[in-house]
Amino acid sequence: MAASELYTKFARVWIPDPEEVWKSAELLKDYKPGDKVLLLHLEEGKDLEYRLDPKTKELPHLRNPDILVGENDLTALSYLHEPAVLHNLRVRFIDSKLIYTYCGIVLVAINPYEQLPIYGEDIINAYSGQNMGDMDPHIFAVAEEAYKQMARDERNQSIIVSGESGAGKTVSAKYAMRYFATVSGSASEANVEEKVLASNPIMEAEEERNYHIFYQLCASANLPEFKMLRLGNANNFHYTKQGGSPVIEGVDDTKEMAHTRQACTLLGISESYQMGIFRILAGILHLGNVAFTSRDSDSCTIPPKHEPLSIFCDLMGVDYEEMCHWLCHRKLATTTETYIKPISKLQATNARDALAKHIYAKLFNWIVDHVNQALHSAVKQHSFIGVLDIYGFETFEINSFEQFCINYANEKLQQQFNMHVFKLEQEEYMKEQIPWTLIDFYDNQPCINLIESKLGILDLLDEECKMPKGTDDTWAQKLYNTHLNKCALFEKPRLSNKAFIIQHFADKVEYQCEGFLEKNKDTVFEEQIKVLKSSKFKMLPELFQDDEKAISPTSATSSGRTPLTRTPAKLTKGRPGQTAKEHKKTVGHQFRNSLHLLMETLNATTPHYVRCIKPNDFKFPFTFDEKRAVQQLRACGVLETIRISAAGFPSRWTYQEFFSRYRVLMKQKDVLSDRKQTCKNVLEKLIADKDKYQFGKTKIFFRAGQVAYLEKLRADKLRAACIRIQKTIRGWLLRKKYLRMRKAAIIVQRYVRGYQARCYAKFLRRTKAATIIQKYWRMYVVHRRYKIKRMATIVLQSYLRGYLARNRYRKMLREHKAVIIQKWVRGWLARIYYRRSMHAIIYLQCCFRRMMAKRELKKLKIEARSVERYKKLHIGMENKIMQLQRKVDEQNKDYKCLMEKLTNLEGIYTSETEKLRSDLERLQLSEEEAKIATGRVLSLQEEIAKLRKDLEQTQSEKKSIEERADRYKQETEQLVSNLKEENTLLKQEKEALNHLIVEQAKEMTETMEKKLVEETKQLELDLNDERLRYQNLLNEFSRLEERYDDLKEEMTLMVNVPKPGHKRTDSTHSSNESEYTFSSEIAETEDMPLRTEEPSEKKVPLDMSLFLKLQKRVTELEQEKQVMQDELDRKEEQVLRSKAKEEERPQIRGAELEYESLKRQELESENKKLKNELNELRKALSEKSAPEVTAPGAPAYRVLMEQLTSVSEELDVRKEEVLILRSQLVSQKEAIQPKNTMTDSTILLEDVQKMKDKGEIAQAYIGLKETNRSPAMDCHELNEDGELWLVYEGLKQANRLLESQLQSQKRSHENEAEALRGEIQSLKEENNRQQQLLAQNLQLPPEARIEASLQHEITRLTNENLYFEELYADDPKKYQSYRISLYKRMIDLMEQLEKQDKTVRKLKKQLKVFAKKIGELEVGQMENISPGQIIDEPIRPVNIPRKEKDFQGMLEYKKEDEQKLVKNLILELKPRGVAVNLIPGLPAYILFMCVRHADYLNDDQKVRSLLTSTINSIKKVLKKRGDDFETVSFWLSNTCRFLHCLKQYSGEEGFMKHNTSRQNEHCLTNFDLAEYRQVLSDLAIQIYQQLVRVLENILQPMIVSGMLEHETIQGVSGVKPTGLRKRTSSIADEGTYTLDSILRQLNSFHSVMCQHGMDPELIKQVVKQMFYIVGAITLNNLLLRKDMCSWSKGMQIRYNVSQLEEWLRDKNLMNSGAKETLEPLIQAAQLLQVKKKTDDDAEAICSMCSALTTAQIVKVLNLYTPVNEFEERVSVSFIRTIQMRLRDRKDSPQLLMDAKHIFPVTFPFNPSSLALETIQIPASLGLGFISRV
Repeated sequence: MAASELYTKFARVWIPDPEEVWKSAELLKDYKPGDKVLLLHLEEGKDLEYRLDPKTKELPHLRNPDILVGENDLTALSYLHEPAVLHNLRVRFIDSKLIYTYCGIVLVAINPYEQLPIYGEDIINAYSGQNMGDMDPHIFAVAEEAYKQMARDERNQSIIVSGESGAGKTVSAKYAMRYFATVSGSASEANVEEKVLASNPIMEAEEERNYHIFYQLCASANLPEFKMLRLGNANNFHYTKQGGSPVIEGVDDTKEMAHTRQACTLLGISESYQMGIFRILAGILHLGNVAFTSRDSDSCTIPPKHEPLSIFCDLMGVDYEEMCHWLCHRKLATTTETYIKPISKLQATNARDALAKHIYAKLFNWIVDHVNQALHSAVKQHSFIGVLDIYGFETFEINSFEQFCINYANEKLQQQFNMHVFKLEQEEYMKEQIPWTLIDFYDNQPCINLIESKLGILDLLDEECKMPKGTDDTWAQKLYNTHLNKCALFEKPRLSNKAFIIQHFADKVEYQCEGFLEKNKDTVFEEQIKVLKSSKFKMLPELFQDDEKAISPTSATSSGRTPLTRTPAKLTKGRPGQTAKEHKKTVGHQFRNSLHLLMETLNATTPHYVRCIKPNDFKFPFTFDEKRAVQQLRACGVLETIRISAAGFPSRWTYQEFFSRYRVLMKQKDVLSDRKQTCKNVLEKLIADKDKYQFGKTKIFFRAGQVAYLEKLRADKLRAACIRIQKTIRGWLLRKKYLRMRKAAIIVQRYVRGYQARCYAKFLRRTKAATIIQKYWRMYVVHRRYKIKRMATIVLQSYLRGYLARNRYRKMLREHKAVIIQKWVRGWLARIYYRRSMHAIIYLQCCFRRMMAKRELKKLKIEARSVERYKKLHIGMENKIMQLQRKVDEQNKDYKCLMEKLTNLEGIYTSETEKLRSDLERLQLSEEEAKIATGRVLSLQEEIAKLRKDLEQTQSEKKSIEERADRYKQETEQLVSNLKEENTLLKQEKEALNHLIVEQAKEMTETMEKKLVEETKQLELDLNDERLRYQNLLNEFSRLEERYDDLKEEMTLMVNVPKPGHKRTDSTHSSNESEYTFSSEIAETEDMPLRTEEPSEKKVPLDMSLFLKLQKRVTELEQEKQVMQDELDRKEEQVLRSKAKEEERPQIRGAELEYESLKRQELESENKKLKNELNELRKALSEKSAPEVTAPGAPAYRVLMEQLTSVSEELDVRKEEVLILRSQLVSQKEAIQPKNTMTDSTILLEDVQKMKDKGEIAQAYIGLKETNRSPAMDCHELNEDGELWLVYEGLKQANRLLESQLQSQKRSHENEAEALRGEIQSLKEENNRQQQLLAQNLQLPPEARIEASLQHEITRLTNENLYFEELYADDPKKYQSYRISLYKRMIDLMEQLEKQDKTVRKLKKQLKVFAKKIGELEVGQMENISPGQIIDEPIRPVNIPRKEKDFQGMLEYKKEDEQKLVKNLILELKPRGVAVNLIPGLPAYILFMCVRHADYLNDDQKVRSLLTSTINSIKKVLKKRGDDFETVSFWLSNTCRFLHCLKQYSGEEGFMKHNTSRQNEHCLTNFDLAEYRQVLSDLAIQIYQQLVRVLENILQPMIVSGMLEHETIQGVSGVKPTGLRKRTSSIADEGTYTLDSILRQLNSFHSVMCQHGMDPELIKQVVKQMFYIVGAITLNNLLLRKDMCSWSKGMQIRYNVSQLEEWLRDKNLMNSGAKETLEPLIQAAQLLQVKKKTDDDAEAICSMCSALTTAQIVKVLNLYTPVNEFEERVSVSFIRTIQMRLRDRKDSPQLLMDAKHIFPVTFPFNPSSLALETIQIPASLGLGFISRV
């Protein structure tokens, strides 16, 4: 399509702007051909009419789609022009904080003026081995590409770093060298990396200030060692004050000086040479201060005793007068004579400066030579990588000779760059086999010819320098005459005759001619050089040696390596040559020659370009000045690269990528199986002009703008699809809304109508109810009125009837009452009459009675007087008297009654009288009692008085007490009320305090819990750190150890010449050796033939239970025999002691000898009896035992016979001892002779009588015996005076005494002998009984044998207990100790019985299984064996099925078979077969069983040798096959199992908790192998680390492709166009790794580890490490790849992570901690998908991304790139908000995760439940030479 068709409404364009260079605008209407004005809308909101150029009618540049903005490669942009490049760089630099961008083959680096965390070793490792287009642009990517091409093609490489001062050239070059030093493995060669980096402060400039060493010296002038240099402030020296800025802000020259000195030391420059260098440099500074005084126009002089010159001469060691002379004069030589000519002041000044420059240049060369020697490597060099750090194109207001040389060099470099770019484009087109035409690009060869050709600018300059009267003006005139109007690139300024203009490739530059000649001459006088050569300072003449090199302070020898250095920091002056006359050449000539040499070197290499851009002149961080940036882009050739690319086909797509991206533009019928043909068909339909694209072999090439057009079509198609989707969805939503509203309306209507109906029904019900109410109310009213009337009538009737009835009732009542009155009146009258009659009668009676009473009264008055008196005296007795009176009254009444009865009953008169008399007596008694009571009343009255007083007092006291009580009560009530109030307050305070305490306790608890958790985490971290540090030390030691072994191998192979080439050495190279090196090494021996021993006789099946019981019984018999033997020895010792005592008595020696002979005979007889008993036992066994057990060849018979033979041998030994005893007795008998030598028998007798103790007597006898050994004397001489008789008498008495003692001792010996005979008899009986029991046991079935033997043992112990009870009856202590020991034995027996019961039950189950298997095996074997073979061939013990309980879980081998064991079990073992066919950990069990046997033998040498050989052999296997995962996993599993076995059977309580009793019996008994456990633990750590490295090497190629690049969910993520740097495609091709590849590999790892029986906890740690590697590598690549940071890629990552989590769930490994290692990757994927606009989004991101560091979060946000136009970029303000919120977070500033990090491994104790005695050794292992024990 035509380009004009793209200028439609809303299209965005770039227009020129004087401030911003280019400004973006948007078209307000479509452009039509012929329009002269474009209506634009600027971004700041203004409208603009943009007028087109009427001549060219060029339209403004179109702006790229937003999805292409921020691309890694500028050539990937659809529109390639200056504004697009500038905008892309600005977006990447400002918005994404990315300083590197590709522009084809050029890396554009913008100086951020800020330290960025993108140069660490982790970044180096991330870029190492990667393709250049796979990662984001970086200086490391360029360095890796150069290194890879050098190693692959063995061709020299060069990296050309150029740019303005302050653009970061030096830093870029330094990082490139750091990368080379790191990835080349040079860290092992004397710290080459440090030396390379140390050369930077020596060789480089500091910012825009050159010659920084001078400023450092001036800043360090106060140091003691620099006092002799006599330096001062930099402003005091001519050479350092001209720049006007001797101090740079932020740079400490004193510290920099210290760094420079450290770098010199590191490079091998000694302290003396360093001081020499500083001395020369100080001399140069002083030389610059030398001043000249003019004598006349042609001569000058130096003031006398000039201080600067004097200091210079002192420092240089030259003569002052001579140097002073030659600074003001020069020697001229002609053909005939030589004469000295004075020079002018100007000439002298220039000569002085030339000399200073010459000295500095010589010193610089000397340093360069020594730096090269310090960087010298012993390895022969085949190719190299050169790093060229050079100034870029320069143009200032005043440009002089320096700028001319720099621009000349840049012209040459630009030519070389253009040719290289053109060549690459041509190669690409030819490779893809597409037709191409010659691209018209700017060729700067005319400009180069203008400068360097014959009669060029440099040629004319040299010619003018040779002229005696040549000046800058004359040279300018020659330039005008030669090139003006003849060369289009040369111009003359309008207003100047001393300047010229050259049209360079970057821009026009005006050069001022002033100073050109003088700077070009810059020659040094020979006489001055001779003065310096004659210096007494030894180092100075070395600098001027012409034919030989200077002496090296490092004493390094030269080699064939070409010294590679970067050019000086600023190419202002060329260095003089190496010949004696070279200093006479002009600077321009030298510079041209040096430049030609440089170009020859560069042309012989593959160049790589780095263009450094200075973003602003103020060094503000991340500030982009468009004007300055575009100047540098024009000058450095980036735009030229863009132009060349735009002239051809800049956009390139693979067919698969094109199909994936633009599949939406195709119809289903257009999609063919052939992707290439499909793309062709679609492009023919989409783009009519075939010149806009070309089809290559693998790619489609597009002209500039075509990708934008395709993107526009794609966006339009997607937009139309979106509109259709939106339309459909909106229609569906509206229809759904309508249906919901319709349904709601219907429901509302239904409810309204129902409500209305209910209201109507309610109205009807109310109407009906009202009618009914009215009916009933009316009825009620009428009924009520009727009732009232009726009630009134009834009331009237009732009142009337009542009135009549009452009248009638009154009448009847009056009549009735009248009758009653009459009745009562008549009765009253009658009663009155009766009363009157009765009254008269009574009156008569009363009178009579009165008379009688008066008489009685008189009597009573007499009696009553005393009573009255008593009554007066005793008022208190009134009651008593009244009682008595009442009694009297009663008696009177009774008396009256009696009198009445007397009148009626005369018969009872007498009785009544007596009764009265008795009453009278009673009254008299009462009177007496009253008298008695009177006394009592008096005392009571007194008491009453006292009580009244007390009562009154008490009442008064009570009253006072009540008053006080009232007051107290009131006070108490007041106090109680106060206390209640206080109590209420206190309760409130208490509740508040309790609440506060509860809250504080809760807070403290939470705080303590948090602290505890934090401290626990910190302790865990510290423990992991310590463990990691220890394991890293192990790893480092192993690496050094392997390095040492490799060096030894290299030394052995030095005779072989290695093939030329380069090999990358992994910087993380490590070994498989252990930290511990053992002294004993396993020799590599040949296979030795195995010896098999054939049994000499046939073997029969062996009943091992019977054999064990027999062996146990024999052991018991041996113990009993030993006890008997000990007792016999004790008795013999007693006999011998008694014999020694009896030797003193020669008179009774015969009896003693007789006793000894008897004793000897008894012993012989007892020995014979024992021997007979053993023979009988042997015979009984042979007769009564089963034939299969007692057969001569049976093992049970053989073992028993060996035991019996040992017993018989012991008896023979005892017999020999008896014979020896007999011979001793005979010799003693012969030695005894009668001695009669005693002199004083009386004294002897007295002495003997005094000796009451037989011991004293024995001693005395021995003394006598000794005295009797004196020489023989004449008996006659001794018998004088009867002495012999006296001696004889004394001896007789002594003999009698000794005889009596002997008899008593003999009796005691007889008693003891009798006891011994009894013991022997009991033992004999016991022996017979045991034989019978043994025979009976042998006849019992196997199940009852153990029980019977135990029952017999208990019976025997009971009998023995009874025996010992009788024996120790007299000694309770011995009996008690015996009982305790007996109880212990019984307890042990019971425990053994329980254990055996359990073992029997277990073995029965196993026997059933094994019997079935053995039966099947025997049947199979018998079918294949002929009868003859069964008879002839011996049965091998190996084929005999033996019960597991019969073995002790040990393996026996001979010492000489150790090498064979190690070889077959470790060195030549194939893990695959072992893991599949045998039990897991079998080699470990076998090795441990061998160690157990060596421990059982107490053979420390054998244990040490076996363990050492095992460890070293495992190391050898891992070193040989260390890259095989199965091998490493197998030996890691077996090493851990071996370690667990050493712990489980160590005997330590902590490791025996889970053991069975049988396993506890298998514990090591003699050796503590804790040290070897540590060695094995270290070995296991080493194997684990090697396992991690192996799986990392396997997984690493899969991770990026499977986790990031492969589209697991097809169609989610689109492919963006790529540039010249090819990026790995995300489309799955053949050989591309996918997520399924990773999962399959994980399954393979897991299945192998499970097959090898690896501990589950260890498998979890391996899986955790694998997932960490996957997560770390994926996240690191995500952080370094801008093209991967998109929403769709986040979805892909989350889906991939979910698949990994599903794999963990399937393997039941969710609790392994592996999922947590993926948390950073998960959060990064979530970060790509979350909303990133508002402050709430920022808060959500900060809380969500807890596992990511601040640098990683900001990096992901900066890298976030929309894949489609519908996505939005992250704004800068949002990123700043995130940074502000995360500023307080304390995390690592490191950007990338450490993918090489290995978690510290632990080996939790995992005991095995496998019984060692059940392990079978397969024949496939070739271990027939070891046997089970």
